[in-house]
Amino acid sequence: MIDRHLMSQLRTLKLGGFTETLELRRTQAHNDELSHLAFLALVVQDEIERREAKKLETRLKKACFEEEKTLEGFDFAFNSRIKRGVITDLATCLFVEKREHILIYGPAGVGKTHLAQALGHEACRRGYSVLFIKAVKMLRHLFASRADQSWEKSLKKYL
Repeated sequence: MIDRHLMSQLRTLKLGGFTETLELRRTQAHNDELSHLAFLALVVQDEIERREAKKLETRLKKACFEEEKTLEGFDFAFNSRIKRGVITDLATCLFVEKREHILIYGPAGVGKTHLAQALGHEACRRGYSVLFIKAVKMLRHLFASRADQSWEKSLKKYL
């Protein structure tokens, strides 16, 4: 069992996540006869991974995806007109770094929404902030924002 005073100190340092794996890592260090430094490296790595997972969770929540769609779950065989290589290139998010735009269009039922959300999900994984919204909803919101004088604020949100 980990000392309560130590737990309090970890929380004071905003290292409360240590408490999730500390006992497990302590047991591992004892069983594997790890050095103090190796033990410390493990718990620090656990904290880094926990924080990164939390950041990703926050970005995904703020993105407002309708469903959790990923590229791994996309069936490229469903629509042979969608080129896997093009989508894979987009998934690198290089277009974001270059400040370029992409437009996904086509008839209903061909996978546009899935691809848009999947690319957004990948961007979140890579540390980018994302907002998913269908064009109709965005245009409705922008139109309504003209009536209540919040047009510029709304436009900045989407830009």
